[in-house]
Amino acid sequence: MNHVLITGGAGYIGSTLAEHLLDNGYKVTVLDNLSYKQLSLLHLFKRRNFTFVKGDVRDKNLLQKLVTETDVVIPLAAIVGMPACKSNPDLAVDVNYKQVVNILEVLRDNQKLILPNTNSQYGSSDSVITEDSPFKPLSLYAETKCDAENAMLAKGNGVSLRLATVFGVSPRMRQDLLVNDFVYKSVVDGYLVMFEAHFKRNYIHVVDIARTFLFIIENYEKCKGQAFNVGLSSANCSKLELAETIKKYIPDLVIKQDEFKQDFDKRNYIVSNEKLEKLGWKPIMSLDDGIKELISAYQIVVTHNNRNFTNL
Repeated sequence: MNHVLITGGAGYIGSTLAEHLLDNGYKVTVLDNLSYKQLSLLHLFKRRNFTFVKGDVRDKNLLQKLVTETDVVIPLAAIVGMPACKSNPDLAVDVNYKQVVNILEVLRDNQKLILPNTNSQYGSSDSVITEDSPFKPLSLYAETKCDAENAMLAKGNGVSLRLATVFGVSPRMRQDLLVNDFVYKSVVDGYLVMFEAHFKRNYIHVVDIARTFLFIIENYEKCKGQAFNVGLSSANCSKLELAETIKKYIPDLVIKQDEFKQDFDKRNYIVSNEKLEKLGWKPIMSLDDGIKELISAYQIVVTHNNRNFTNL
């Protein structure tokens, strides 16, 4: 039985991924410091093949011990996004970059390393983004993820997944991601105000992210030493197009563009996911599926303090 270590496994992606791997017959160990006081893994403690370790990935001895005991390492622990990294740059470098370097120090050739990266490393581009497109990081967050990927690819044993903007419901819900945020505001406020509404980016459901990690584990030799964009090819859309898609399900939604301000996030690109698709991978959750799911789920989320559902 393959044993998978997920750092940051109590987070938005990790809590979905851990359950998906358990459902598919894997043994899972999660290392997480529970910095957001999340309870997202409680439903997994009854599973025989699940182990939780409360700890910090900056504890090098603990991290390396756990790495040596597993077959697959997925370092999801991260300080995510431009605002969070800007507020504590030293922490961002330690978690996003040095964690990966410490894993690489003890990683054996017969182990698998799957590194979650981000489309944000591409910055903005007028051309369609492929895995050969140059890095143009616009934030410390993107810089740390670029550095981590470069270190891993130099080692030769690892796969990098350059993830599109993730959306959808997770046991550790995040309301601050773009699709999730737009749907939340549409449900609660009934209107959306957008800056630079023509800016495009790619999207992917959190369930399909979990499925992608499993796909890479099961096809590792085909993918080893490479990077892959992971997103919905049908969801390269602008903020305005996203808002108009939400409006299909909330007809009274008011959409307003404000050109007198600027968005702090300057990403603007169209991403090709063809490289991964050619290996046989395909998503199962559409943007519309996620929007409908979120609208329903926010009946529960709005009864809580939404500070519980953000990394900002």
